[in-house]
Amino acid sequence: MLDLELLRSFVSVVDARGFTRAGERVHRTQSTVSQQIKRLEEDIGQPLLNRSGKDVTPTEAGERLLSYARRLLALAEEARDVLARPTNEGAVRLGIPEDFAAYRLTELLANFSRSRPGLRLDVRADQSTYLRRDLERGELDLALFKRAAGEKGGIAVWPERIHWVTSKAHPIDPAIRSVPLIGFPAGCLYRTRAIHAIEAAGRSWHMAYTSSGLAGIQAAVAAGLGLSILSDMAIQADHRILTAKEGFAPIDQTEVTLMAAPDASPATLRLADHLAEFCDTVQAKAA
Repeated sequence: MLDLELLRSFVSVVDARGFTRAGERVHRTQSTVSQQIKRLEEDIGQPLLNRSGKDVTPTEAGERLLSYARRLLALAEEARDVLARPTNEGAVRLGIPEDFAAYRLTELLANFSRSRPGLRLDVRADQSTYLRRDLERGELDLALFKRAAGEKGGIAVWPERIHWVTSKAHPIDPAIRSVPLIGFPAGCLYRTRAIHAIEAAGRSWHMAYTSSGLAGIQAAVAAGLGLSILSDMAIQADHRILTAKEGFAPIDQTEVTLMAAPDASPATLRLADHLAEFCDTVQAKAA
């Protein structure tokens, strides 16, 4: 009989493409996860992972096992939830950045909510500054937010790629005297990064368009009202990325982190697992 804990570690290693991040996902040390994979390979009688190179990838046998492992884990989770679920599971208060809200994450959240009818899911899309503050205040149970790269803490962390963008149809002249900026209100990480970059280059700037919603910023860029900084997932077909040759050097690195409250409920941690898997998938596609 296959051990579900070993299968869970195996799936986590494949999804995270490494033992260290997989250990963070299943709350085990890297050495423990490595030992679990070794035990699973001994049970199966075949190597399941290619360990050479930068990323860990499944062997042919590992690929065959992967789909069965996911199904077995899903069935086990469903059975556990049905048997252990109370009539009312309370509420999970989740905060997410706006670009994630517009990037297929709502479908994941809807599926999670439907699978747990006794749970009330309260989701708020907002600036990362406010999401982080409200998590620290205890006003959120779980938050996905952006921060400067290299900070400590978090269930999981993913590097983020951000770019200067202009309109494809109505581009702003890169040599314009005062750079017209488009962004969120004061306090936004991207807005601060943009202003610092412009000033570091010895240029002047002004806010040409401020919006509290991502859709407004995307539309203003497309219309040619100014320049903005957007993440990969927020850049649209009518936007054009500006390069260092045009006078817009890469922005300081940022990252996305997932954090839970210290007293997070089992339902909150289960949602955190789903969000971590979603972000792993987004990161893999961007690589």
